[in-house]
Amino acid sequence: MTDHPDSSPPKDRKFVEALARGLEVLRAFTHGSVVLGNQDIARLTGLPKPTISRLTYTLTRLGYLSYSPQLEKYQLDSGVLALGYAYVSNLRVRQLAKPYMDDFARRTHTTVGLTCRDRLSMIYVENCRPAEVTTLRMDAGVRLPLATTAAGRAFLAATPEKEREHLLAALAAKYGDEWAPIEASLRGSFAEYERDGFCLSLGDWDRNVRAAGVPLRLADGSIMALTCGAPSFQLDEATLRSSLAQQLEMLARDIESLGV
Repeated sequence: MTDHPDSSPPKDRKFVEALARGLEVLRAFTHGSVVLGNQDIARLTGLPKPTISRLTYTLTRLGYLSYSPQLEKYQLDSGVLALGYAYVSNLRVRQLAKPYMDDFARRTHTTVGLTCRDRLSMIYVENCRPAEVTTLRMDAGVRLPLATTAAGRAFLAATPEKEREHLLAALAAKYGDEWAPIEASLRGSFAEYERDGFCLSLGDWDRNVRAAGVPLRLADGSIMALTCGAPSFQLDEATLRSSLAQQLEMLARDIESLGV
């Protein structure tokens, strides 16, 4: 079943259950599979298969899914792309931050990302890297785990305590027996943020990647995260901690000063 720490509480009279179920079907395709059958979607969402059949039929008619008769499975269609593009293209912070991010990437020879949270993941809405850097290509829409990446740790560190504990409880349920060392590392990241103003991921998400993350507080009160990173063989921990992470924190303050 998909993770949904932000779902509307049960018995909310304003909550449209049918709409929520339709969106759960679309979210099932974010679990790494390009094509899914009704049985696959039922397993991922926990919804009954007859319900899934009606929802996939409806979403196909509306242009959000397409059906392959050969595979007898569905995949996302252009209707979803249109919604995502509309969101990204109209995101003011992305438009204003991109020149600053491009300049930072060129100066530091790192990949610089702007991310927002979606449930228990962080999603790239912008990614900048100098032309000579061919690694760490993260296009808009790529998802990162909330618990083990610099982006997720920076977001959680800046999140109000009540909301953060709610998310940590959801993460604990997701990771099960693997949660204890992950939580310890996260708590260490929160202390690091309080002390230094940034969070690091030193191979926690990918053992070959070192990255720093800082929160970006928008004028409307929402929180995003800025990251910079590079392969471990190109970026040592001392440089990341003593120089790049601090520069990234200053970059976030410069972007915030634009009133985004």
